[in-house]
Amino acid sequence: FLFALILMYLGQKWFGMSVGGLFSPEFEDVAWSWARFADMLSHLWVPVVVLGMAATAFQLRTMRATLLDELNKMYVTAARAGGVPEFNLLIKYPVRMALNPIVATLGWELSKIISGAPIIGIVLSLPTIGPLYVNALLNQDMYLAGALILIYCLLVVVGTFISDILLMILDPRIRLGGKG
Repeated sequence: FLFALILMYLGQKWFGMSVGGLFSPEFEDVAWSWARFADMLSHLWVPVVVLGMAATAFQLRTMRATLLDELNKMYVTAARAGGVPEFNLLIKYPVRMALNPIVATLGWELSKIISGAPIIGIVLSLPTIGPLYVNALLNQDMYLAGALILIYCLLVVVGTFISDILLMILDPRIRLGGKG
C-alpha cells in the first residue's frame, strides 16, 4: 500500500506519468489503438511492481538458501573434482534442486498476490475486482461479495494445482502413486 503511493509519487514527479487509473484521460473514449495500448502499459507498471515485489523477495531468499545448501552436498564436490565446468555444474543439478521449494510455494505466493490486489486496485484507481469487492461489502451485496470470494478461492486452487504439476515435472522423485 505505502510502496504503491511512493511509486505513484515518483512516477508522476520524475517521469511526468499519470499513474492512476487504467488510461490517461485523453484515451478514455478512444477505440483500440497502439497508442492506447502503450498508455495502458505505462499505467500498469506500478501495480505489477508493487504486487511482485514481496513475492520476489521471498522467492529470492528461499532460492539463495536452498542453493547454498545444495552447493555443500557431496555430489557437487565430486562433480567439481571430476572436472565438470562450474556453469554446467550449477545449471544441471543444484539450481534444478533449488527450484523445488520455489515451485512448491507458487500457489501460496499467488494467494498473497491476489489478497493484495484489491487494496492496490483501490489505491491506484484501477477498474479491477478489488474496488468492486469493497463496494459490494459496503453496499451489503453479499451475493456479489460471495461470488468474488469464490473467484479468489478458485484462482488460489488453480494456482496451487499448477504449482503441484510443475513440481512433478521438475522433480521426478515426486510422482502420483509413488511407492513409499
